[in-house]
Amino acid sequence: MRQVRFPDGTEVPALGQGTWRMGEDPARRRQEVASLREGIERGLTLLDTAEMYAEGESERVVAEAIAGMRDRVFLVSKFYPHNASRRGLPLACARSLQRLRVERLDLYLLHWRGGVPLEETVEALERLRAEGKIARWGVSNLDVEDLEELGPALSACATDQVLLNLEHRGPEWDLLPFCRARAMPVMAYSPVGQGGRLLAHVGLGRLAAARGATRAQLALAWLLAKEGVVAIPKSSEAAHLRENAAAAGITLTVEELAALDALFPPPTRKRPLAML
Repeated sequence: MRQVRFPDGTEVPALGQGTWRMGEDPARRRQEVASLREGIERGLTLLDTAEMYAEGESERVVAEAIAGMRDRVFLVSKFYPHNASRRGLPLACARSLQRLRVERLDLYLLHWRGGVPLEETVEALERLRAEGKIARWGVSNLDVEDLEELGPALSACATDQVLLNLEHRGPEWDLLPFCRARAMPVMAYSPVGQGGRLLAHVGLGRLAAARGATRAQLALAWLLAKEGVVAIPKSSEAAHLRENAAAAGITLTVEELAALDALFPPPTRKRPLAML
């Protein structure tokens, strides 16, 4: 599987696993854990979660999934904006570490921007890194103007996790070039859309059928073709997980990429950053 490199040289697979909504239904927990573990076995070793997801239960699902294989995964979690202060962030991090049953996060992200000044959040993150609680930090749902506001601290920002898929291509206009110029990967959440509209697209269905792939695989392959992008689809079922994993083996042709551009036109101007 193609690897994506963080500014410090660490490499992760371009296809990881998201966990949004995992942990909400206890009846599905065993299935969710099994899906995550199979994903790890198939090379999808980057796992993304957040304290917001099921109010911490998603992190507990991840803890079960990585039991006995912590050294094989790249673990990402995110914190609420209201916990982004000097006093709140160490406590939020401690809770996440406890739920995940680990001593350190590989990457810790500000989930979205709130009322706490970015400077204060960065100070708290750097303290966590100095204490060995996190290996690196980044942000989520921040646009170019927000990243520029980080000032010198931008060089320590490992990633920006944003909504990016065939339906939401706004980041291609300026955010992706901005991050690429700084060797900063972008993590794409909801890579196959949200609510089913993208996967119901008739034109996408025709292209997928001609390729002998599924619509989700085509949507993922489009993202995986982009330099410096990590896609983190969520799958709580083994069959869906295998479908996602197989997308890593698809290389789209120039003609297929052009056809996707015709169906889902790239941005021609700056657009507000979309988010879920």
